[in-house]
Amino acid sequence: MVKFENYEFVDGGVCAAEGFTAGGVIAGIKTGNTTKRDLAMIYCAERCKTAALFTSNKVKGAPIIVSKEHLKDGYAQAVIVNSGNANTCNPDGIEIAEEMCELTAQALDIDADDVLVGSTGVIGQKLDIKPIRIMIPTLAKSLSTKNCGDAVEAIMTTDTRKKEIAVEFDLDGRKCHVGGISKGSGMINPNMATMLAFITTDVAIARELLEKALRKVNYLTYNMVSVDGDTSTNDTLILMSSGLAKNSEIICEDKNYEIFENALYAVMMNLARETARDGEGATKLIECIVTGAPSEKAARAAAKSVISSNLVKAALFAADANWGRILCALGYADADFDIEKVSVELASSKGKLTVCAEGAGIAFSEETAAEILSEDEVKILVDLRDGEYSAIAWGCDLTFDYVKINAEYRT
Repeated sequence: MVKFENYEFVDGGVCAAEGFTAGGVIAGIKTGNTTKRDLAMIYCAERCKTAALFTSNKVKGAPIIVSKEHLKDGYAQAVIVNSGNANTCNPDGIEIAEEMCELTAQALDIDADDVLVGSTGVIGQKLDIKPIRIMIPTLAKSLSTKNCGDAVEAIMTTDTRKKEIAVEFDLDGRKCHVGGISKGSGMINPNMATMLAFITTDVAIARELLEKALRKVNYLTYNMVSVDGDTSTNDTLILMSSGLAKNSEIICEDKNYEIFENALYAVMMNLARETARDGEGATKLIECIVTGAPSEKAARAAAKSVISSNLVKAALFAADANWGRILCALGYADADFDIEKVSVELASSKGKLTVCAEGAGIAFSEETAAEILSEDEVKILVDLRDGEYSAIAWGCDLTFDYVKINAEYRT
């Protein structure tokens, strides 16, 4: 976890913020599933100002269509999410997503239009509403500030680790919180978010600023992650604000807005890193830091190109310092810079090593390079020496297990 000054990392995930509870139960949505939670709920005692971003894929899951409709007034009070089935490309998908919202609303005694819905799993298979219908009342009764972990488990598919985080900080002498949970392991090449991510806060803030902060921080975090180059049909990122911290409402981009935005960055950046670290079959987190770029756009494009390269990812799986693949990935990035100025360093907890200077290879120890690249967190440091802008992107190595997991995904 990357630490931030003036922000204390606390337990609770989406339940750390005042007013929020969560839970997760076993509904048996996927055939043969009798041990893993697969139905989650997040609820707030107050109607929340809510902002959201969804997939840019032309094929969109039914839950996205329904959630967009329910969010037209900018408010929500609960989220219902299932794993095991994406409810995408189904003739009755919207009907099922709406029923999930109705059932949740009845169980919580709220308006169905204040319920958002998410689904993740296999695409193109019909989702049976019966187990969901049976378990939603039980799920609603299980909601607690202590059950964030159950909700995280319930939204996971091929994830190997739970992704939850929260921070505490002060605004106007009030204790405030931002917390989040997410899932995502494969089909990750977000153009807006990740597979599924839910963020909560008790900060009182104008809805327009809530959405502005979400878009900006997403641009710097989830949008800079790639596992396999595929953009999901169900990518959903939701940010809900209860306002129960009782700080003076943030209505302009002042110091308090900056503090809130940084808290949101602390949560989303760490969740984004964990998404990359937990890529299907991955053994290494890869962080590419590009400096000296002529523009922010160029820096972002260069960093994302490197961590998206299958050849770079495969080389790092083998701890092979094949720096030529890094330059190749930089060369086809949608960015203008002088390749003859570029230097590349490889780094980890075992040290740092320059492998390329002024666009050409230099002598280095292959043994030292292999030792550096053998760690489970590796950095690729690229200096374009062509400006003052920088960017960070996150990815993972490409392993035999990635192919195995996806070859057997439906079975």
